[in-house]
Amino acid sequence: MGRCRSLQLRSSMAGKQFSPILIFFLSILTLSFIFIFIFSSPNPNPNLSSSPAEYSFVSSLDHFLTLNPNPLRSSVDTVLSSSASASAIEKLDNSIWNTEHSRISDLNQAYPAMAMPIRVYVYQMPHKFTYDLLSLFLNTYKDASTSNLTSNGSPVHRLILQHSVDYWLWADLIAPESRRRLRNVVRVENQQDADLFYIPFFTTISFFLLEKQDCKALYREALKWVTDQPAWKRSGGRDHILPVHHPWSFKTVRKFMKTAIWLLPDMDSTGNWYKPGQVYLEKDVILPYVANVEFCDAKCLRENESKRSMLLFFRGRLKRNAGGKIRSQLVAELSGADDVVMEEGTAGEAGKAAAENGMRRSIFCLSPAGDTPSSARLFDAIVSGCIPVIVSDELELPFEGILDYRKMALFISSSDALKPGWLLSHLRGLSASDIKSKQDYLAKYSRHFLYSSPAQPLGPEDFAWRMIGGKLLNIKLHIRRMQRVVPESRSLCSLSTSVKDVELLKTIIMGPTNANIPSVDALNLGAATVMIFY
Repeated sequence: MGRCRSLQLRSSMAGKQFSPILIFFLSILTLSFIFIFIFSSPNPNPNLSSSPAEYSFVSSLDHFLTLNPNPLRSSVDTVLSSSASASAIEKLDNSIWNTEHSRISDLNQAYPAMAMPIRVYVYQMPHKFTYDLLSLFLNTYKDASTSNLTSNGSPVHRLILQHSVDYWLWADLIAPESRRRLRNVVRVENQQDADLFYIPFFTTISFFLLEKQDCKALYREALKWVTDQPAWKRSGGRDHILPVHHPWSFKTVRKFMKTAIWLLPDMDSTGNWYKPGQVYLEKDVILPYVANVEFCDAKCLRENESKRSMLLFFRGRLKRNAGGKIRSQLVAELSGADDVVMEEGTAGEAGKAAAENGMRRSIFCLSPAGDTPSSARLFDAIVSGCIPVIVSDELELPFEGILDYRKMALFISSSDALKPGWLLSHLRGLSASDIKSKQDYLAKYSRHFLYSSPAQPLGPEDFAWRMIGGKLLNIKLHIRRMQRVVPESRSLCSLSTSVKDVELLKTIIMGPTNANIPSVDALNLGAATVMIFY
């Protein structure tokens, strides 16, 4: 009987139709509950929405030191700062192996850690290598009485600004996770969990702002502090990251740390800055300069599109050394031409404004070599939406494993650039569609060159870790191999391969009488090339 009454009730309800007003009311009520649920839920990273990115080094540093006025002062890391014992090194090596072994055995984890995130241990170095140097920069920057020029007339603080990659990477790594936006790299608290070790020493600030002898003494102290660590001794420094972005940074002692991953502005091949065997692409990472001019965003690009009436623009030092001597030759070739500006740069806000204005009103911006193959002019042009015309035959570029610079820049050989009339004729011969295509790529690519706090996905900090991540497997290979191979054996595969070994290898591979074999100097063969041959 109860079952029949239930069937009758359902049949009765099925025969009725709900009022449209009732349906509308229920819909509004449901949407209200969903809205309240979403917007009342706690934000897992509340600071991400409330704190916009800061792109100014000075503003970011000022804020950073304000938030950390009295950071915990520790003269040592979690390991001994004195010379590491064999037992300490062995203990750390076993701990790292246990961590790696568990990752190998776990089918749910990728190994090696070429899959993100990369695990980085940041050394807690004494403050004289870190916070004290940052404070020194900020105090002298604000002090109008402080001399702001090097011996050759370059603005000291501007040089530090454009090579401040060490600050941007470190500040992101040590920030609370709630304030970080990068997910491809994480800071670990225990060394046995680390893939890599970051050395937070501000080598550029110390070079420019300390007295010469004080700087050399600090360099020696930093060298001893780092190389005494068990983690350094375990790997020979191969899994350590050393920021030396200015070519003068750490110059007196860096040869003793040549096995580390160096963060560089370029790879000078003349030997003036880096000696043979110190730097090569398979080991090190090229990072962009910090731009000297303000970023021209999408709105700025639209506003300046019709104002780009100048064909070619350059403002900077017209006389440089080494490969940069081409600048004076280009001045002689291009000066006086219609719709071309070649002028000496000046320091200060007026000079910055003149450079920024010129780049935003030009279609092409000349980017010749400086004292080294690279120049800050390239990155100023990129963030200004001005197509770079690169005249630097030995240039290495940041993130070239990720970006194709041919899409947004022109590469001109030095010999072509100096042919009478050739360069301007070439630029004027480019079609409007070719120019528009490169400008569009500039608009897309420019975000990859903007350092910021917090560091942004697809920004230079992000790309730096992606490039470093691609090296991890080879780093681990050489660490393990170093630990087992008898010294002086199998030198063909080592990082200390000599020119004699290379000549021998060429003979083995190609024969002693092959007339087409170029010289070692012409090939510029290094250890990385030898490893590829092997």
